[in-house]
Amino acid sequence: MQFVASLLPIIIYILVVYKIDHFALVNKRRLLQLVVGGMLMALVCFGLFSWLDGVLPDGSHPVVEEGVKAVPLLVLAGRKRMVFFIDSVICGAAVGGGFSILENLFYLVLGQDAGLGTMLFRGLEVALVHIGCSAVVAAGLVLVVRQTERWRSRLGVKPFDVVMTILLLVAAVAAHVCHNHLHFNPVMQFVSVLAVMGGLLAWTYFYDVDMIHRWLDRGLDEQIQLFQSIRDGQLINTSTGAFLESVKASFPPLVYFDIICYVRLHAELSVTAKVRFLMRESGMLPPLGENERQQVLAKYREFKQMEKNMGASAMMTIAPVVKLHPADVNAFRNLISECSIT
Repeated sequence: MQFVASLLPIIIYILVVYKIDHFALVNKRRLLQLVVGGMLMALVCFGLFSWLDGVLPDGSHPVVEEGVKAVPLLVLAGRKRMVFFIDSVICGAAVGGGFSILENLFYLVLGQDAGLGTMLFRGLEVALVHIGCSAVVAAGLVLVVRQTERWRSRLGVKPFDVVMTILLLVAAVAAHVCHNHLHFNPVMQFVSVLAVMGGLLAWTYFYDVDMIHRWLDRGLDEQIQLFQSIRDGQLINTSTGAFLESVKASFPPLVYFDIICYVRLHAELSVTAKVRFLMRESGMLPPLGENERQQVLAKYREFKQMEKNMGASAMMTIAPVVKLHPADVNAFRNLISECSIT
């Protein structure tokens, strides 16, 4: 019964967080992989603490734990598998939940004398701390990737986002340290943890739903207008066309022709990817026909080939007008995965 009491709240937390993902950003397979990854991170921490027993200073365990739990999240963020706050919170919760599962099992197996109430309390509160702190770290890592991509695309780094990134990463570690060292009435402590983590989850949900819709609505409108202007031969009358005309002399004619084709394919694929994203959100995602899938795959192969043909210099030059943000990369990846299913 102690095992059930220690694990059930963690599973409930993970499922609740997963259910807020009405955009279907994280599938069940990845969720389970992240839970297993969190359990592996708990094993790593157990080994580190056993190996460095007496060496690590007091109070450093929460810092080490958050750093180790951040490893799989950093891999996901770097590969643009997490691009919004919502999916970062879900992924972070899965890693933190997996970590808590194994930690609670260690707590029982290693002979800790704990009753049903104690294990239920650990399952409720300690798991919420791990899940919440990992979610905060994941959101911070998403911001790191966003700012890195803006810097690479020469769009400029937003000072507010830099400050927010630092605050999120520091706050996660600080919250974990405070929880481990500031003990008061157990009920009040649980209520405090629940309020802080619940408030963070609510803020993340509403903020990111709004941000996703802004990315979709504004980006989709811009891409449709750009595609129509290219199709109608009116590219020169757009801001993108004016920019491309200004850099035309910097490239040989063949490379410049590839740039125009690249911009057209980017706009067309972006529209398709975002429309499929919207349809997936609404729950009405009809399968693509064989001809449609082959056309998308052919365009994508041509798109990637042009990236190689143009070279790094051309890609850097057009980065301000052909924005491949992490969300766009992820949308492209989902579209190609959908088209590749046989």
